[in-house]
Amino acid sequence: MKKLFPLIAALGLACSAGLTYAAGDKHNAQQTKMATCNQEAEGKTGDERKAFMKQCLRAKKVSRQEKMKTCNRDAGDKKGDERKAFMKDCLSNK
Repeated sequence: MKKLFPLIAALGLACSAGLTYAAGDKHNAQQTKMATCNQEAEGKTGDERKAFMKQCLRAKKVSRQEKMKTCNRDAGDKKGDERKAFMKDCLSNK
């Protein structure tokens, strides 16, 4: 029993540290999203800014795979260096 208690305590401590770390990641992601939306809202005031911020903060991030599909579709018949330049620009845009 004496050997079991330190094991349980260590396990509990590890679990609580993991939960704290996960909450920190979510918090940092939200802060980053807020900062990005604030930058994009520059120049907007009042109700316009409020509506923009609401929409911006609710928007879901597009996955890399979805972005790739969209860029491939938009590239159409482009070939070679033209396609490469288009894809680079398309994938780097928000």
